[in-house]
Amino acid sequence: MSLAGPPEGAGSIDPGLPPPRRPRLRDGLRAEGGRGALIATVSTVVFLAVVAVLVLNSPGWDRVRQAFFDGTDFAASLPDVLSGFWVNVQMFMIAEVLVLAFALLLAVIRAIPGPVFFPLRALSTIYTDVFRGIPTLLVILLLGFGMPALDLQGVPDSEMFWGIVALVIVYSAYVAEVYRAGIESIHPSQRAAARSLGLSQWKALRFVVVPQAVRRVIPPLLNDFVAIQKETALVAILGVREAVREAQIYSTSTFTFTSYVVAALLFLLVTIPLARFTDYLLDRERRRRQASSG
Repeated sequence: MSLAGPPEGAGSIDPGLPPPRRPRLRDGLRAEGGRGALIATVSTVVFLAVVAVLVLNSPGWDRVRQAFFDGTDFAASLPDVLSGFWVNVQMFMIAEVLVLAFALLLAVIRAIPGPVFFPLRALSTIYTDVFRGIPTLLVILLLGFGMPALDLQGVPDSEMFWGIVALVIVYSAYVAEVYRAGIESIHPSQRAAARSLGLSQWKALRFVVVPQAVRRVIPPLLNDFVAIQKETALVAILGVREAVREAQIYSTSTFTFTSYVVAALLFLLVTIPLARFTDYLLDRERRRRQASSG
C-alpha cells in the first residue's frame, strides 16, 4: 500500500479551466427563491387589498362594523371574556394530560400480541370506533346532563367536570389512533431484537417500541391538542362560564357581537403559536429523515 499523498496539483484549479458550476447553480437557486418570495409577497398584498376594498365598500359594512368591531364594546367585554378564557385554558390543560395517558393505554392494549389478550384488544377497538363516531357535542350533552341526574354518591355533578370528562373520552379515541400509528411504524426487527436480548413482550413494548413511537408522533399529537383547545368552547352548552359563554352573555345584554370577536382573538393567541410550533416539528422531522436516508 502506498503511503504517498495525493499527486501534486490535485485539488487545485487550473486557471485555464472555466469556473466550477456549483456556485453558479447555488446563486441561481438563491436568486430564484428571492424572486419567488417577492412574487408571493406582492400577490398576497394585492389579494388582501382587493378583499379589503370589497368589504369596506359593501352596502352593510357600517352595520357590521358597529356590531362586530366596536372599540367601546371590545374594551367593555374584554375583562369578562378574558376571565372566561382562563377557564378554557384550565380545561384544556387538565384534559390534555389525561388524554395523553389514557390514549397511550388504549394504544398499548391494542398492540399487545397473543390470543389471550384478544378481549382487551377488542374492547379497545370498540371504544375507539364508538367515540370516534359520535360528535363531541353529543357526548358533552349526554354526560353533562345525564350523569348528574343519576345522583350517584361521591360522583361530582359539576358541569365543568363532566365537560372535561367528555373531552377526554372523545379525544382519547383519536389520540389512541395516533399512538397506534406510531407503534406500527416501528420496524418488527426492533421488537425481535429486544426479544432476543431476553426481554418479555411487555418489556420490549415498554422500553423499545413505545419510546420510539412516541417521539415519532409528537407533531400529530400537537395537532390534536390544538383541536382540544378549541373544543373546550363546546362545554359552554352546559352552562360553564368560559370565554364563549361570557361573550354570549355580553352579546345578549348589548345586542352586539364584538364580544365574540374578542373570544376569537383570545383563542387565536394560543392556537396560532401552537400550530406554528407543530409545523416546525414536522419540518425538523422531515429534514432528519431525509438526512438519515442519504
